[in-house]
Amino acid sequence: MKKLLIGTALAAITSASGAMAAGHGTSACLITKTDTNPFFVKMREGAEAAAEAAGITLRSYAGKVDGDHETQVAAIETCIADGASGILITASDTSSIVGAVTQARDAGLLVIALDTPLDPIDAADATFATDNFLAGELIGQWAAATLGDEAPNARIAMLDLAVSQPTVGVLRDQGFLQGFGIDLGDPNKWGDETDPRIVGNDVTAGNEEGGRKAMENLLAVDPSINVVYTINEPAAAGAYEALKSFGREDDVLIVSVDGGCPGVQNVADGVIGATSQQYPLLMASKGIEAIVAYAADGTLPENTPGKNFFDTGVALVTDQPADGVESISVAEGTDLCWG
Repeated sequence: MKKLLIGTALAAITSASGAMAAGHGTSACLITKTDTNPFFVKMREGAEAAAEAAGITLRSYAGKVDGDHETQVAAIETCIADGASGILITASDTSSIVGAVTQARDAGLLVIALDTPLDPIDAADATFATDNFLAGELIGQWAAATLGDEAPNARIAMLDLAVSQPTVGVLRDQGFLQGFGIDLGDPNKWGDETDPRIVGNDVTAGNEEGGRKAMENLLAVDPSINVVYTINEPAAAGAYEALKSFGREDDVLIVSVDGGCPGVQNVADGVIGATSQQYPLLMASKGIEAIVAYAADGTLPENTPGKNFFDTGVALVTDQPADGVESISVAEGTDLCWG
């Protein structure tokens, strides 16, 4: 079903491109957090393919590192000056970027947030994203079901993205905790829960080195950790290396979110027990389609019914299915990775 959805969406972009744009000077901007993270590389591939099919110009920009807000602001200003029809953005700072986004919208550009909702979400014209809370909830449910009778005795390490809240990282963190059966505090931030099973939270910057350091820090607090939530798969890989250095790699459940091809391979290799797969190529290609439609006749994108964003889907990937938790196999996840 997921493969059909992605294939149909991309086919629709290609078949409609002549009628919707046929070039004529339409341009769009893609602004990502970095240009090195494989997630954003795949996003750029989706945007480039859709832009080429529609006959429009795409300009891509990225922060130097995750959290580089100033470079993203400068990119928005450049897109306004260049007369772009629309901007696709994964914001590093979801609230501070609002001023620049407002300037773009006031100048007549369509602004679509990809993957990461702005704060507030309606600061953008639309959001095309994974349901990140659901993505976290799925891995939380899987971890609890896998532990079974031992879930009440879990010792949980929470490896988050950054101190800045709210973010996508908060949605994933809070979804995981709810899925595991832990009462939330304020669902718009992490770290205020009182459940004694949580050893602590640390930040990773979403990369392998950050994951390793955060895991080491939390193991120093409690060496008996047996469940590790990670914001993404690079952080999970780092956490695994830290656990391996302590001889704990075989008796700790690591769960994550993203579902990129390397991450799915890590599930196959036993580094990660389960990951929630999202579809950045589809986010970007649908975003380009929306900009083309907007440039043609002012059409605004619509949200998924019952949600305040356009949901591009999520699937739990594991070869250790758990009762009551819907999942797809590693083989299926490999076929779909980041489509």
